[in-house]
Amino acid sequence: MTVLPDDGLSLAAEFPDATQEQWQRLVEGVLRKSGKEVSGEAAEDALSTTLEDGLRTRPLYTARDTAPDPGLPGFAPYVRGSRPEGGIAGGWDVRQRHAAAPDGAVLTDLENGVTSLWLLLGRGGIPVPGLARALDGVYLDLAPVVLDAGRDTEAAAAELFRLYEEKGIDPKAVRGNLGADPLGYEARTGEALDFAPVAALTRRVTEEFPGLRTLTVDALPYHEAGGSAAQELGASLATGVTYLRELTEAGLGVEQALGQLEFRYAATADQFLTIAKLRAARRLWARVAEVSGTADAGAQVQHAVTSPVMMSRRDPWVNMLRTTVATLAAGVGGADSVTVLPFDHAIGLPDAFARRIARNTSTILIEESHLARVIDPAGGSWYVEKLTDELAHAAWEFFRTIERDGGQAAVLRSGRLRTDLATTWAERSKKLAKRREPITGVSEFPLLAEKPVVREPAPESPSGGLPRVRRDEAYEELRARSDAHLAATGSRPRIYLATLGPAAAYTARATFAANLFQAGGIEPVTDGGFEESGASEAVLCSSDALYAEQASGTAESLKAAGARHVVLAGRGEFAGVDSCVFAGCDAVAVLSETLDRMGVS
Repeated sequence: MTVLPDDGLSLAAEFPDATQEQWQRLVEGVLRKSGKEVSGEAAEDALSTTLEDGLRTRPLYTARDTAPDPGLPGFAPYVRGSRPEGGIAGGWDVRQRHAAAPDGAVLTDLENGVTSLWLLLGRGGIPVPGLARALDGVYLDLAPVVLDAGRDTEAAAAELFRLYEEKGIDPKAVRGNLGADPLGYEARTGEALDFAPVAALTRRVTEEFPGLRTLTVDALPYHEAGGSAAQELGASLATGVTYLRELTEAGLGVEQALGQLEFRYAATADQFLTIAKLRAARRLWARVAEVSGTADAGAQVQHAVTSPVMMSRRDPWVNMLRTTVATLAAGVGGADSVTVLPFDHAIGLPDAFARRIARNTSTILIEESHLARVIDPAGGSWYVEKLTDELAHAAWEFFRTIERDGGQAAVLRSGRLRTDLATTWAERSKKLAKRREPITGVSEFPLLAEKPVVREPAPESPSGGLPRVRRDEAYEELRARSDAHLAATGSRPRIYLATLGPAAAYTARATFAANLFQAGGIEPVTDGGFEESGASEAVLCSSDALYAEQASGTAESLKAAGARHVVLAGRGEFAGVDSCVFAGCDAVAVLSETLDRMGVS
């Protein structure tokens, strides 16, 4: 919005206002040059991007793209933040995750920018009796502790309470969360837990520890199973509503019950979708609180975690870029706490360098970029407000379908939720396979000669419930086949790039082919002739014009030299050419079939 100076002089006064229709006509002209004859809104649609959940990102947003009033920060519906002051005072809570606690690691984090601890205990984490050692030297009245202990929550809470008492911590000074999440644990393991012990624990906490929370509504199991943003939000709402019912039936008031919940969401490198997701989550939970009769108590407490799904095992250094964008989005979206997973999270236990980079990501964004100095910086953007509104409606509809089918526990046990998430992941997997959703360092710009990053194995995570997926999994399987071949034979499978004509004619497609085949662990060879390459297959790379003149003859020559299969980089049918690769082809299928033909098991 342009604010006129005090004298009312507008520098644009001499220029007529542009209309959206004029812009559409300009778009029509550009599209016409590319061979598309569309007009009006159809021209705008041609530039739109389809997202999951039936959402579409349009190329232009104006004041006509209206959304409901988001209100003010700290007031219902809390779209603009759960606190009036936002994070101006000190930014968000920098929460570091520990599944193991090497000597000094926890204290090092707290001494260097971390403000709270997220400790995984019991199965797949730190043994419950080891909690005292993990927290040795920690000022428990200053550093909030968040537990994640699954079926060992009672024992872990008892041990934490013992430490508070042993160190003489005033119960009123205690902050954090005991991390009870029976439905989240069931989603992870398939094992149902009784809610009665959690209810008893909640009653004790409300009576003795006014600043402590008991339950975490963890949406990560649904995100990690391949769910969309709306499915993640809808499942978290259904879980939160289930806990509200259980707590109120156990004797707590609605406001007390609301005060015992914290929500955990994934932050991805899709920054605008992450911003909208966190804003929509607050709006949705405010609606739940409103219909429960306590609209003023509906400020959702949010813990954002950089997405494990987006973390790659190959070229893991790129994960630093992914987590930086995700952290920025979480901060702009108004998360109260943010956990940055170390760049080597997908490989094993992070080392000291990876933990330092993780915590410094938040520190730089808060202290140097001053990201928290503005409350809801995305607020007022027509795009963000519209995306928030559309995502909220999609998530609410998914939540309603869960409620119609009996609630969160019912859809987990019936398999309906698993099916929904699997369907979404199957569609996304197609985009990944076709590189419509590129993964830098994996499906795009892979580096076969990179030195592997080796880490100590992490404790085995709880399993048996919903699957855990990763964006790189299909390409990781291909690269593993190549690695095994390298270990067995001393060399990787190779393909010869037969370039035709001058560099200007073949460079683009030779680069495309090299990137494509390296994504499957196949080494491209360009030097010398086919006979010296050590390859069993070849790919032709040049322009369409030169293909018409030379493709057939070159393909026949390559086969005479011993090539068992000739590929064309581009589209076309030529004698001697067996298959084509092109932008948008199923790269995973092409690479898998190529490895099969090469005898790489």
